[in-house]
Amino acid sequence: MEGESELEPKKYNAKIQNVVASVDLHASIELLKVSEDLSRYTFISYEPEQFPGAVLKLEKPKVSALLFSSGKMVVTGAKSSQMIHESVQEIIKLLAKANVKITEEPVITVQNIVASGNLGRHINLELAALMLETSMYEPEQFPGLIFRMQDPKVVLLLFQSGNLVCTGAKSEEVVHEAIERVESILEEIGAFEQ
Repeated sequence: MEGESELEPKKYNAKIQNVVASVDLHASIELLKVSEDLSRYTFISYEPEQFPGAVLKLEKPKVSALLFSSGKMVVTGAKSSQMIHESVQEIIKLLAKANVKITEEPVITVQNIVASGNLGRHINLELAALMLETSMYEPEQFPGLIFRMQDPKVVLLLFQSGNLVCTGAKSEEVVHEAIERVESILEEIGAFEQ
């Protein structure tokens, strides 16, 4: 799929599910005019009495953006950091159709990456919960163990099946590092079931 990021190593079947970024376009935007002008090109919704920003949806790449009059945006739904950059360029092209001139290079900051993967082995979550200081496991509330990893600083949801979700990473490399590290930690404490 275009713009999608497959994380190494393949043995984890790691896949980026969502990248969220904040963007500063360095331009004031008249949201009412922009929403009227762009409605024939793309989905855009602006209801200032309900929310101060406009919701903009692109089909290619498939993302959503919250656009504010300050020229700041939040872009979500991307499958890679590269897809965020492509999305911002598409939004700038759309804004040009509404006579919004972006003269400075936009500042794009990845805020959060959510990825899923599988360690390929079952995990003894009770043992992991006992051994991992920054973890929480309440199976009657939620079937996964929540592990707040300090280095790298991410949150991992670990499931008995070996499936995992990583959130809070700022780059694909950090996701990779977190998965490698959690596997190593679980191996070290003997939390993998034989």
